[in-house]
Amino acid sequence: MTSDEAHRTKLPYYYPFKFGDGQITVLSDGPLELGDPSTNFLGVTPETVGQMLERNFLPLDNVVLEQNVPLVEINGRTILFDTGMGTSKAFGPTTGRLLTSMGEAGRSPDEVDAIVLSHAHIDHTGGLCNEAGELNFPNAEIYISESDFNDWTDGSTLDPGFKFQVDNARRNLLPHKDRIFFFRDGQEILPGVQALHAPGHTLGHHCFMIESGNDRLCFLGDLTHHHVLLMERPWMEFKYDTDPALSARSRTRVLDMLATDRIQVMSYHFAWPGTGHVAREGDGFRYIQSPMQLLAH
Repeated sequence: MTSDEAHRTKLPYYYPFKFGDGQITVLSDGPLELGDPSTNFLGVTPETVGQMLERNFLPLDNVVLEQNVPLVEINGRTILFDTGMGTSKAFGPTTGRLLTSMGEAGRSPDEVDAIVLSHAHIDHTGGLCNEAGELNFPNAEIYISESDFNDWTDGSTLDPGFKFQVDNARRNLLPHKDRIFFFRDGQEILPGVQALHAPGHTLGHHCFMIESGNDRLCFLGDLTHHHVLLMERPWMEFKYDTDPALSARSRTRVLDMLATDRIQVMSYHFAWPGTGHVAREGDGFRYIQSPMQLLAH
């Protein structure tokens, strides 16, 4: 962990902005360390990865992703999209601060009445429960694709290297199945929230189109993990994808749609606070971060 990352986690780590007739507050679960870029981003030479990072003034020895968790208040609902790492430090010591960020924003976990999960990986479901297995968000219904629920709580079809992910899914999801609801591709799962199947990172991975008033935003989940590497070269493979080739097809398809329709995006892992737009550039795409809004108090 660099001194900059350590300092950042000690500052208030939330960002509210107006969205349609409601509001979105981005809450951070803290920076997540992946380590050596060349062992995580595959299908091109390590030299190519290094050149891309250097050209964008990014460290060459350690890829650090953000964890941007949107708290969306629209149509009478308070919806949290993904929940962070929880108590696990599998990806470094700066993760697991979602509840702290929520407190800094003056918000309570009791306010959340729906949790929408893009997929079942630990950095998205790990914050559902505390160490005792009790729900951190006691009033929330939980929405996830049936495919991801089954794949990651069963684990029999997955590579053994994913065992810690399966253990996490079982711990956070199975005890609370009575409040879990499954959704399908294209379904409006909550008012103003439509599920978009984008498989590959996991086979049940979804993005979500969110609408309120005249505003529309696509929460990308883990469609693309890096605002440079997997945008400039969307066919690059990512170590933690279940099916890298399928993931690349989903990534290019969805990014092309978002660029064509000029839809605002929010990515779970892009540079804080993860909101911007997608434009085509060369054989890939470019991410343009949105200017941050100042809300009147």
